[in-house]
Amino acid sequence: MDLLKGLFGGSTVPQIPPHDVKQRMAEGAVLIDVREPDEWRGGHAPGARHVPLGQLARHLPTLPREKDILFICRSGNRSGRATEMARAAGLSATNVSGGMLAWAYAGLPVQQG
Repeated sequence: MDLLKGLFGGSTVPQIPPHDVKQRMAEGAVLIDVREPDEWRGGHAPGARHVPLGQLARHLPTLPREKDILFICRSGNRSGRATEMARAAGLSATNVSGGMLAWAYAGLPVQQG
């Protein structure tokens, strides 16, 4: 069984490795962190916007339709669900594989506060 299919309800979601996020953001993509506020305060990717997963549905109409949306969470599970929600709403969305755990492991910068 495909691991992504098992995690995300039978469908696969597009993935991007953490190292490619900075380039995609330079090209206009928007990075959205869907973790809870205490997780966000503990450290997040520079330039990310914070929209907890529980609030994402009401924020979807405000997200830019002309840009790629990249979702990140702690490990990639919640951001995978966010990616599915956004794609179902017609947005171009991609999951950051491995989330902030992979981000930190890769030695990428983390902003505190």
